[in-house]
Amino acid sequence: MKRRRENPSAGLVVRYDYLWRSEFLSKKIEGAKDRPCAVVVPMNVGDDGKQKVILAAITHSRPNASRAAIEIPIQAKIAIGLDNDRSWIIVDEVNIVDWADAGFVPASSDAWAYGHLPRGFASKVIAAIVEGAKDGNLFRVTRD
Repeated sequence: MKRRRENPSAGLVVRYDYLWRSEFLSKKIEGAKDRPCAVVVPMNVGDDGKQKVILAAITHSRPNASRAAIEIPIQAKIAIGLDNDRSWIIVDEVNIVDWADAGFVPASSDAWAYGHLPRGFASKVIAAIVEGAKDGNLFRVTRD
């Protein structure tokens, strides 16, 4: 039995069909596959009261030098139930989505989310994304 979907909070790692910048620019409307993503910031937007979240993708692919990314410490990956392979959180692009979006899928047969990144590490990711936004180096894909 699946546990109920958690409320979004910073550092929560969920499974979502993340739409990469390259896919978006190619006019795709859905991501090629479901992948772990970190909830960067939960937010309320608009008068409709819909809960929105900002998501950062997690990938096994080592980012090239032109990308901004932070490697996830192996201890953090193990703590939330991800595999032992090296992974990075991409911090120069994000998806902005409704928390009720159908693109969210359970992380496993009995849980909606993988777990939470350690608070200090989550803060480092958030700070990098905020800095990118201030510098104009953050690409945002708003999913409707």
